[in-house]
Amino acid sequence: MNITDDDFSLFGLPARQRLDGAELDSRRRDLQSRVHPDRFTAEGAATQRLAMQWAVRVNEGYRRLKDPLSRAAYLCELRGVPVDAERNTAMPTEFLLQQMQWREALDEARSPADIEALDASVARDESARLAELETLLDDTPDTPSAATRVRALMFLARFRQDIERRLEAAGH
Repeated sequence: MNITDDDFSLFGLPARQRLDGAELDSRRRDLQSRVHPDRFTAEGAATQRLAMQWAVRVNEGYRRLKDPLSRAAYLCELRGVPVDAERNTAMPTEFLLQQMQWREALDEARSPADIEALDASVARDESARLAELETLLDDTPDTPSAATRVRALMFLARFRQDIERRLEAAGH
């Protein structure tokens, strides 16, 4: 193991969007058991610090690979096409139009049922876009298009948080 390995190499997994969550969890447990600082209490402070760095590295990699959106953004970056969502807001025109319609629907929603229906619709769209992203990253590698889809999915994640806040404010 090398602390500078990419997350996929660290976990011994193929660098692809489709991952077996149970396998990822199992590999995390194995890695954590090998690098946990408590295993090195008798070996001195320097060794324990190194073990702590490894434990942090394993946890960071696990979090990145566990979340499909983070994993997709990471794959794009590894393939030389960073998502760069803070500066690059390019998205397909159809998605921008859909985004405006969703925002209007949320603004116009009057009942928790209206908000829940909108959330269900957005969740279906999000699932379809995640499936499309898997195809773009794994089957027909098109990383620039995948990076654009990741930016759209980042918007969807934030928008679903907005929906959740509206539901909480409505008492749900």
